[in-house]
Amino acid sequence: MNKTLRIGTRGSALAMAQSTWVAEQLEAAGYPTQLVSVTTPGDQSMAPIAEIGVGVFTSAVREALVNDEVDVAIHSCKDLPTEPDPRLSLAAVPVREDPRDALVARDGLTLGELPPGSVVGTGSPRRASQLRAAGLGLEVRGIRGNVETRMRKVTDGELDAVVLARAGLARVGRLSVITETLDPLQMLPAPAQGALAVECRVDDVDTEHLLQSVLDDEASRAAVAAERAVLARLEAGCHAPVGALAEVVEDLDDDGRVALRLSLRGVVATDDDVLVRASATGETTAAEQLGLELADELLEARAALLSGPGSS
Repeated sequence: MNKTLRIGTRGSALAMAQSTWVAEQLEAAGYPTQLVSVTTPGDQSMAPIAEIGVGVFTSAVREALVNDEVDVAIHSCKDLPTEPDPRLSLAAVPVREDPRDALVARDGLTLGELPPGSVVGTGSPRRASQLRAAGLGLEVRGIRGNVETRMRKVTDGELDAVVLARAGLARVGRLSVITETLDPLQMLPAPAQGALAVECRVDDVDTEHLLQSVLDDEASRAAVAAERAVLARLEAGCHAPVGALAEVVEDLDDDGRVALRLSLRGVVATDDDVLVRASATGETTAAEQLGLELADELLEARAALLSGPGSS
């Protein structure tokens, strides 16, 4: 394939950084590229994501792909709707960045050091639920805007801290602002956080094979598949905030030999910010099934909690 690959991407600093990284991998493998910026509804609205809907950051880029305006589409994987688009192929999930959340706080403070009453900003219901459930007496405030806009609210004194994806800060070269990387035991990340999704048209087999051979990482794809299966099943069963994290770990098989397995953790919140957690381990080749089973366990536990003594 000698043609220049047109890579569709949002125009934000983070999206451009992500897509530039993908372009560099392809260029290094001998494939010329061209970045094509696409404006999305999510870039034009400051309303909360929950109000403007799933897919606000991906739909316009996907339509450009379908309409043959670009050959490849790059997304933050956590922004992709869980419902597959039959016109498109998820050709590659590259090596994942650190999926954890990060705190950017005034005076270099950690989460535990923030005094009660401190105002912490986040645009994520998942983060908000877990912050409130931590019982630290923090005031959680909803915010929108790009990474720099959110961090400026801390430096300007409007907020005491913000919680952001560590991966986003890494990609725009701002890891130095992090005052604490949050342990998943404190804050379980969004499904597929830190991962990129590289799509092409389903009938463009040559591009699909190229992207898969150059970019796809098997462990990252398995982890993302499990986490997104959790989200898909929970989206169908409730509208609560969801966190999930899968990792490929070493385990011993029945013969005592080292084998790679998938370890998955999930959390879902009730309306009053009680967290329901579950975990499971399974084969990397059955990642989606593992995610669905864990989601069912979370739904059952949440339902039992809501129908138990003292529930309204």
